[in-house]
Amino acid sequence: MADRAWVRPTARVVVLDPAGRVLLLGARLSDPDVPPAEVLFWYTPGGGVEDGETVRQAAVRELAEEIGLVADPAALEGPVWLRRHMGAFAGVDIDSRETFFVLRGVDHTVDASGRTELEVLGDEPHRWWTVAEIAASDEEFAPADLADALAELLRGPHRGPPRFVA
Repeated sequence: MADRAWVRPTARVVVLDPAGRVLLLGARLSDPDVPPAEVLFWYTPGGGVEDGETVRQAAVRELAEEIGLVADPAALEGPVWLRRHMGAFAGVDIDSRETFFVLRGVDHTVDASGRTELEVLGDEPHRWWTVAEIAASDEEFAPADLADALAELLRGPHRGPPRFVA
């Protein structure tokens, strides 16, 4: 089993403000034993689903931990996107199975005081981005097709099955 990746169910939230900007966090940590670097990529708040949690419950918990936003699970729209990402962290191969929800019309100031020890170590910045800024940026985003997928979400409430994103 040592040669197989750790399968990690993950919940993520596309947090949109009233102007349609998305809140993204800047990943800076590739290993807890290595000092954080410049931003490696920008991603939506979220993280692993804990034992006994639903994906929706995990999404709400992660919002509270990472950005200090308390949300009602019923306010999450979706799931809107699904993504599978294979990558390594601290030398461990991770097969992340991501489920994305959207939370619209959020007026919130990020409060990072609830972050885990590892998240504090990463000292991740946050930023509200427009679709145009994402599309014009040379930065890396997760998912990679964030600008297109986000433009679709901004057209109105999600209906139908979740979209697969890269």
